[in-house]
Amino acid sequence: MSTSVPRLVIAAPSSGSGKTTVATGLMAAFAARGLAVSPHKVGPDYIDPGYHALATGRVGRNLDAYLCGPELVAPLFLHGARGCDLAVVEGVMGMYDGAAGEGELASTAHVAKLLRAPVVLVVDASSQSRSVAALVHGFASWDPEVRVGGVILNKVASDRHEELLREALESAGVPVLGVLRRASQVSTPSRHLGLVPVAERQGAAVEAVAAMAAQVADGCDLGALEALARAAGAVPAGSAPWTPELATHDHPSRLDESRATPVGPARSDEKPAPVVAVAGGPAFTFSYAEHTELLTAAGAEVVTFDPLRDEALPEGTAGLVIGGGFPEVYAAELSANEPLRKAVAVLAESGAPIAAECAGLLYLCRELDGRPMCGVLDAGARMSERLTLGYRDAVAVSDSVLAVAGTRMRGHEFHRTVVEPGAGAAPAWGVRAPARRVEGFVQDSVHASYLHTHWASEPGVARRFVERCRTS
Repeated sequence: MSTSVPRLVIAAPSSGSGKTTVATGLMAAFAARGLAVSPHKVGPDYIDPGYHALATGRVGRNLDAYLCGPELVAPLFLHGARGCDLAVVEGVMGMYDGAAGEGELASTAHVAKLLRAPVVLVVDASSQSRSVAALVHGFASWDPEVRVGGVILNKVASDRHEELLREALESAGVPVLGVLRRASQVSTPSRHLGLVPVAERQGAAVEAVAAMAAQVADGCDLGALEALARAAGAVPAGSAPWTPELATHDHPSRLDESRATPVGPARSDEKPAPVVAVAGGPAFTFSYAEHTELLTAAGAEVVTFDPLRDEALPEGTAGLVIGGGFPEVYAAELSANEPLRKAVAVLAESGAPIAAECAGLLYLCRELDGRPMCGVLDAGARMSERLTLGYRDAVAVSDSVLAVAGTRMRGHEFHRTVVEPGAGAAPAWGVRAPARRVEGFVQDSVHASYLHTHWASEPGVARRFVERCRTS
């Protein structure tokens, strides 16, 4: 495919400036013009890509230079942008904010540089006038490799306020490409871990995305924004689209031996593809699209099920993947589905591989906030007032269905729960940074952990899991 994908990165000086409204609205407004729009999100966020998918009709994908490494950002971008006319990348936090203690790594600015993409800066102008010029000038000149191609002013109070802001910005040399009024702000509900996911509010989410699109189309110069995107040029030389097929068939020697997950050559025997059940529905919405793509490329038949509604696992289930989400919000409903809880416990007892992250870990526990869960792990889980959040550098400390001991991976934690372990399981990960500790559970064929990982960084994980599904 061509590497000259028209593209924009939507950034901001800080969180709360309006990036999600502008990025999602811009995606939907371009799609309404008949363009095939590729949606992307910088960082590990799972919720915003759901809104992006509604806006574009395509899977929202993450670009995370910490979890996947800088070398995979452009290939994963090109994979997501196949067949598209234009791509919009929503940034994370403030434009220059990245992984703590790691300089620019994983920041919006870092990803924009890796993609050679022009940046549109969304500025909350609600409490300033002439000072906006100093702010924009500072962000545009801080790193000469970052090209700030325009500004969208958000929460502007009046015509007079807009006039003052435009006059000030004339001296900054950065064009104003849009003005969004304070009175027209779109309200999107949130709770303890951010916005409420699309899967929990389908009808309302559709209306919210339509409102964002209308606001952006009314207040922004879409023609100028599209022209800026088309002026981006080629993605850096040497970048080729990532593909799950090549990733799962590559020999792991391309990685440092301390990080590689040893697996044999891809199998092509005559056995039917093992069924890998993947939890979905409103309670389990945190998943990277590449995970199911890698499982499929490794030879699995991936079937999604909803633990809130389905009383049985998909027919022929040989392995189970339970990602993140909000089980604490649905604890009563998950507990009430006793037939499925028992089916998961029976699957675990049979020795079938099970991989669980964060919400999946809680679901496998004995109880969550006093409500019975699957009881696969002798551990209790409860809500906590403390937010655990951040990137983690980890190493597998136990052989498991995902990795052999010594495999290095990077992950992300994001939860307000605590798990109090009992006996019978070994730790899954040794977390190396920011503080040394062990984390998670490996018990027979179960791997359960708070750590969210991105399997594109280590495709051998998917191959190893599918191989275990074949032989269990």
